[in-house]
Amino acid sequence: MSLHPNDIQRRGRLAAVLVTLSLVALATGFFRAQVLESASYQLSSEKNRLREVPIPAARGMIYDRHGQIIAENVPGYSVSILAPSADSLQATLERLATIIDLAPGDIQSAVRRLRRDPNRPTVVLADASFDQVSVLEEHRTEFPSLIIEATPKRRYPDGPIVSAFVGYTAEINDSELNSAEYKAYKSGQQIGRAGLEQQYERELRGTEGSRFVEVDARGRVVREAGSRPDRLAQAAPALQTNIDLDLQRFVASYFGDSLVGGVVALEPKTGEVLAIHSAPTFDPNRFIGGVSSAYYKELTEDARRPLYNKAMQGRYPPASTFKLATAAMAMEEGLVDFDSRMPQPCTGGYTFGNRYFRCWDKKGHGSVTLSQAIAKSCDVFFYQLGLRMTLSKMLAGGVKLRFREKSGIDLPNETTPQWPYAVDYFNKRYGAKGWSNAVTLNLSIGQGENTQTILNMARFYTALATDGSAARPEVVKRNPDRVRILDLDAKQLAGLRDAMADVVSGRGTAASAQIEGVILAGKTGTAQNETEKDHAWFVGFAPKDDPKIVVAVMLWQGEHGYAAARIASKVVEHYLKRPAIQPANVEGDN
Repeated sequence: MSLHPNDIQRRGRLAAVLVTLSLVALATGFFRAQVLESASYQLSSEKNRLREVPIPAARGMIYDRHGQIIAENVPGYSVSILAPSADSLQATLERLATIIDLAPGDIQSAVRRLRRDPNRPTVVLADASFDQVSVLEEHRTEFPSLIIEATPKRRYPDGPIVSAFVGYTAEINDSELNSAEYKAYKSGQQIGRAGLEQQYERELRGTEGSRFVEVDARGRVVREAGSRPDRLAQAAPALQTNIDLDLQRFVASYFGDSLVGGVVALEPKTGEVLAIHSAPTFDPNRFIGGVSSAYYKELTEDARRPLYNKAMQGRYPPASTFKLATAAMAMEEGLVDFDSRMPQPCTGGYTFGNRYFRCWDKKGHGSVTLSQAIAKSCDVFFYQLGLRMTLSKMLAGGVKLRFREKSGIDLPNETTPQWPYAVDYFNKRYGAKGWSNAVTLNLSIGQGENTQTILNMARFYTALATDGSAARPEVVKRNPDRVRILDLDAKQLAGLRDAMADVVSGRGTAASAQIEGVILAGKTGTAQNETEKDHAWFVGFAPKDDPKIVVAVMLWQGEHGYAAARIASKVVEHYLKRPAIQPANVEGDN
């Protein structure tokens, strides 16, 4: 069949139009790709060719009050892998495990990190040893996607001595990554855990930098330097604390490995924490880069509970150290003065209802005044004082003295002490007929449903040591905060201090804790422990008339308060009599 000439022309024109349109479309696409979107395509190309490798920032140094180092950064190594997929990473790690020790859990952890953030190099060893790095460098050609970096590693020169307050650092976990608090963090980064490292994470963190490495289509590193200018990491500024490292070392050395308990030492007018120790302790350096399962098991299976901070998390009956609170509450109510005596002299015990409440001294103290009752720690006197005050007023007084509140120290995970809020507490817990007024007797001598932290008792004694104002404990230098909790005049406060000085004299319960040339004022306590030996307490301050230090000591199963008083005495003596410490110059250190 032959075509009409007009059809041929029409088809020719149509073909010409189609070709022209195609050429225009191609030209438009070419123009858009090469001109309008060239930057975008160039960026995509760069992303495929260049991989960003984070540069960890050095955490802020932590210093004591004299400029001594509590936490520093030393050179360390981290090992990461650039992997295009989880399967590729797992295969690489399985090969890697044939030349260095990698537990099955390490491989799974690394795979999870990759899945959380596939754009970052996957950290395999956050704290690689020099030997591990040496072995890996020998096999570098076999693992072209391997990245070995020199990174700042956290170190605590005094290790176990500072573990009660400094904390440690560790890799951020899934739960934290999903929380609002850590929304700016990325997988594989280190964060502060416990202590100052956690409390001041924002200040200590620093700003992460980055560098770029060039990779091929399979993700293998082909060039490490010069691909793009590095963004340098910025170290965080230093953190200045109130800790007296010399005193902290002295306290830790006194407890050694055999004693169990805690110590808190405060500057009474400001609340500056001079020392805080919990025994037994642990080495925070061994948590850096991941604690070994063997060491963690050793800590968790230790019946003395090294990971449990006895200074601020443990709650114990304050025993007779609480009698100063009972005395202060009764004086505020105008019920006694220092010459007051109770109707019934101490004969070694006191009968209330059908129960007999013993005094710690079976021989009895006879008829004693308030001052003598404090010095001799006469339980019978305070039983009757508590009854005279009434339970409701005693509970209200304890609330006013903040025995239901945390001390407010700038450390995480402080435990809230126990003190009944009102009489209704007993009605709700035991029923209206399920308890008796005998609880008043127990509370008046620091027993019963009254459990306090060592830290909170130290805070209360800052009020006794000064003008009746309690100071909030502060580890880091901030703004001191004091609240007046004792409505006693200067003469009454001086009388309480005199009575406490008698405790540490030949007339009191802590005669063996005297310090030559220094008047130590305080109170012993022996807290009942129904299952084991009693706990020993002492809280006091010195010098009596111009206190420079408040010390609270609790010895787990220490049996008698004088044992704790002897330790407190040594701590005070060391602090007041040592040669002056010259401050180190840390200016400009960041």
